[in-house]
Amino acid sequence: MRNGAGAWRVLLAAVAVLSALAMGSCGKPKASRPSADGRVHLVYWDKWAGDEQAAMERVIERFNNSQDRIVVEYFQVTDIRTKLLLATMGQTPPDVAGVFAETILRYADRDALLPLNRYMGRDGVDPEDYLPAVIKLCEYQGFYWGLPSTPASLALHYNKRLFREAGLDPERPPRTIAELDEYSRALTRVDANGHLTQLGFAPVEPPWFKAWWIWWFGGEHWDGKERITLTTKPCLEALRWIRSIAETHGTEDLQWFLAGGGQFRSAQNLFLAEKIAMQLQGVWMATFIERYNPGMEWGVAPFPAVSEDLADVTFVDADILVIPRGARHPDEAWEFIRFVQQQENMELLCLGQRKFSPLREVSEAFYEQHPNPHIHLFHRLAESKNAHAVPRIPLVEMLRDEMAVAVDKVWLRKDTPDNALQQAQEHLQTELDRRRRQWERVREERIEEWSRQ
Repeated sequence: MRNGAGAWRVLLAAVAVLSALAMGSCGKPKASRPSADGRVHLVYWDKWAGDEQAAMERVIERFNNSQDRIVVEYFQVTDIRTKLLLATMGQTPPDVAGVFAETILRYADRDALLPLNRYMGRDGVDPEDYLPAVIKLCEYQGFYWGLPSTPASLALHYNKRLFREAGLDPERPPRTIAELDEYSRALTRVDANGHLTQLGFAPVEPPWFKAWWIWWFGGEHWDGKERITLTTKPCLEALRWIRSIAETHGTEDLQWFLAGGGQFRSAQNLFLAEKIAMQLQGVWMATFIERYNPGMEWGVAPFPAVSEDLADVTFVDADILVIPRGARHPDEAWEFIRFVQQQENMELLCLGQRKFSPLREVSEAFYEQHPNPHIHLFHRLAESKNAHAVPRIPLVEMLRDEMAVAVDKVWLRKDTPDNALQQAQEHLQTELDRRRRQWERVREERIEEWSRQ
């Protein structure tokens, strides 16, 4: 009885939240509604604001003007992961949503999205037309749950002025992890009291990529089937490398130095303030350099790996357009998503957001107009055989968090790499086993249903 009452309170709370979500700013309803103009009005939720929103709105305007049957209306939504799931559970979802790539796994696992295979097959949208690492982000259990809008890849960003002052060739960035460590030592400065004033490199700054460092050492998070693989030799080597950097500079000095940086989107960002010489960053970084330190001399190169056979390792991410289950106009929603995938429209969007195109085929005009002088490199990295997408595992968010905890323990020298990874593996394996048992109970029935849609 106690559990039933608790569940009822949760349900009431969810209904209250959904009622609020169903209303947009100024009281506008966020579900598709009848229109006096006779056109289908699609509600499109996305997390973008500012320049990124403006870029998508230019594509929306082009779509709305291209035909007279459908109108797409854009709504900027914060915390879209939670709000979209609640709206879908409450049967009041938008028609189209733009989500983070890792969201695909959680939503598909909860049957909260429509699979797009039937639409793609009917209209000739071929996964082979996309960069493999990007289209992989849209796939789970053999079905495509969305299609990409704008992608990103990661590369080494470095300060050419600081290289020159340290006696390093600014046109010759490090090519191996050993060289990176050597360069980092040459680029590090301390004051008369021995405190850091400039740092060559820190793997925890920015803190977003802690889960993925194992890829530059040849590691994988799982075997793609049923086993977590964090205690393998490459994974251990990655965390031992992170610990060695902390030991070289001293944990307390490093924490003091890193705490002195400002927000990422500010001139106090340690890389933008030219206090960190090298950093793993994404294609977006050129925008922030231009905005906060336009006079900075900077270069970009593939982030070095532990061996030559791991050349051009990168992490590829993307924003994904999806149709939530229960959308009122799924056919029209697909028509808009398909429009965005056309080369000229995709290039308009990616140019506006200063990203590279997720498509294999790219026009020369796109590169000629692009404000990022290194955009070719980011596209090339995303094509690499060593390009990695978010692991296709339904507990990817837990995996990312467990890896971040393990890295932090090692970086702060509160645990050994072996123990930290062993604990992360045990936690993740227990949860993966539970999820797999849960999935196997419904898999056959659900896949049959998805195949019919």
